[in-house]
Amino acid sequence: SPHPPRGWTRPLGEMMRFMLLFSRQGKLRLQKWYLATADRDKKKMVRELMQVVLARKPKMCSFLEWRDLKVVYKRYASLYFCCAIEGQDNELITLELIHRYVELLDKYFGSVCELDIIFNFEKAYFILDEFVMGGEIQDTSKKSVLKAIEQADLLQEEDESPRSVLEEMGLA
Repeated sequence: SPHPPRGWTRPLGEMMRFMLLFSRQGKLRLQKWYLATADRDKKKMVRELMQVVLARKPKMCSFLEWRDLKVVYKRYASLYFCCAIEGQDNELITLELIHRYVELLDKYFGSVCELDIIFNFEKAYFILDEFVMGGEIQDTSKKSVLKAIEQADLLQEEDESPRSVLEEMGLA
């Protein structure tokens, strides 16, 4: 039949509901939501989830059940990378997704730190968007993601370089 089964809303596979990056001090550094959520609810969820994760001891499991979701988190230096996934999704793949994102950030920034995220947050979002779209992994190849980011940087540099009126008109 041309219609999907009742209740079917997405292709099978991993779907992240949201990703949060926050510091040990509880400062939110990045948030990406893959399902429409009211701002009031987002704030409450972020506050609640940060409290839960920050209260956990370092040797505890990086997976936990929270509300109707599973939460997968990993701490790198002073930042927590935290993803909420649906109940049937694979925690280990999500942990790998977090690690791959950190690897991409490291490659781009050269050993990423919290300040890189603070002062270059738009680039951190761009890298995430090249890698994950709609809550699902788009490209597992670090090389191709980094190449796309490099090309975007080149385009931006071209766009920002000063050009004369004659060059703009193609006369120089």
